[in-house]
Amino acid sequence: MDFLSNPTAITFIGYLLLMVGVGFFAYNYTKNYNDYVLGGRSLGGLVTALSVGASDMSGWLLMGLPGAVLLTGISSIWVAVGLSLGAYINWCIVASRLRLYTEKTHNALTLPDYFSHRFEDKKNLLRIGSAAVILLFFTIYCASGVVAGARLFENTFEMSYGTALLVGAAATILYVFFGGFLAVSWTDTIQAALMCIALIVTPLAVMYDLGGFTAATERVASIDPAMLNILEGQTLLGIVSLLAWGLGYFGQPHILVRFMAARSIKVIPGARRMGTLWMLFCLAGAVGVGFFGAAYFAEHTDVAGLVAQNHERVFIVLSGLLFNPWIAGVLMSAILAAVMSTLSCQLLVCSSTLTEDFYRTFIRPNAGQKELVWFGRLMVLFISVVAVWLARDPDSLVLSLVAYAWAGFGAAFGPVVILSLWWKRMTRNGALAGMITGAVTVLVWHHYAWFGLYEILPGFAFGLVAIVVTSLLDKKPTPEMEKTFDEVESLVKAG
Repeated sequence: MDFLSNPTAITFIGYLLLMVGVGFFAYNYTKNYNDYVLGGRSLGGLVTALSVGASDMSGWLLMGLPGAVLLTGISSIWVAVGLSLGAYINWCIVASRLRLYTEKTHNALTLPDYFSHRFEDKKNLLRIGSAAVILLFFTIYCASGVVAGARLFENTFEMSYGTALLVGAAATILYVFFGGFLAVSWTDTIQAALMCIALIVTPLAVMYDLGGFTAATERVASIDPAMLNILEGQTLLGIVSLLAWGLGYFGQPHILVRFMAARSIKVIPGARRMGTLWMLFCLAGAVGVGFFGAAYFAEHTDVAGLVAQNHERVFIVLSGLLFNPWIAGVLMSAILAAVMSTLSCQLLVCSSTLTEDFYRTFIRPNAGQKELVWFGRLMVLFISVVAVWLARDPDSLVLSLVAYAWAGFGAAFGPVVILSLWWKRMTRNGALAGMITGAVTVLVWHHYAWFGLYEILPGFAFGLVAIVVTSLLDKKPTPEMEKTFDEVESLVKAG
């Protein structure tokens, strides 16, 4: 393929260069380790809102969800409803308190660091356990992101999988390596805007082609009236399982770290509104792409074969058919944006965990700021190499673990995070019991698939019970822990 004569290729290359350029720009603002890991807690409302959204939504938003709706109709939107509710509640009950509490507990820079200081865990059991969970699941997550990027380059530019693997990972690794948290957050903001525009423009273009909203909806109904039934093919247990996806937000380290990095809690309410609107627009657009895409391919049977083999290509195919190559290249870059935004924040969370929770805590407690920054950069490279190695075989069984990594984080960390922010009586042993119970329940429940219920729901519930029971049987928290809790409570009330 002649890249210089291919508008899509030129657009992709321009987009990648822009992201790397942002990384180099952020390098100038990264003066110390706090800047590299948490951006100096300087994020404003807009960047906080959009970086939360972009780091959350991966290629699933532009490929997986539209593909599911294309096949089954609007009954697939229950997971989108669950995610929207979970994200909004997470903003309401976690964001402000976590921002204040992490600053009050020795300026904690990572989730394991927060757990350790919040519960005065001098044995570092919480730090080691939570750091191990993060590294295990996020390394696998990173590998899945590398695979998604490689597949995009492979299909778009007819590259070999091996070449696409390296090219797809290189740009993300570069801007995370140099720019750290600020680069990740700034690029996430650009990527979130691009994703939202792409998901609004594409379904509107499909509707226009079909003669408007009513005509497009009637065409879908003519294919199968059941596609307009939100309950089609769903059971009560199935709907509950899909809604339960929202519970995952309370325990996702790459999302929670954005709350920790906000400039102050005063930016949280505005960020919550912007973040919620962004999510609603994006999810509605993704559903629209699949829903109206079904009508488009029913109307244009000559191109229906382009999605027959892989329904998740519906957004890619529609972009190429409805827009000129330059605009299509911009829209398809949104898929790359979704992949890169999630991958970049996961790389940084892994790097900061290795640096803060292992290197600084156990090996070099007196390490200087410059040493920590460069060790963090080396850890970005290390995790990237491991992720690329895991991704060398896109069909490797290890990648199937990603299917319940979201549940693992949500059940292991979610109850601990919520109760640590809202319940003064919670103890270190309670946190340990909840973390272990939640994680083990997810692993066991997923293996046996009891009742067809999504494993995050029992994992989250049992984790909550384990925390409460163990904490009540344990000794009361120390006066210092209770004093810090009261201070955070008063600051939250003061706004």
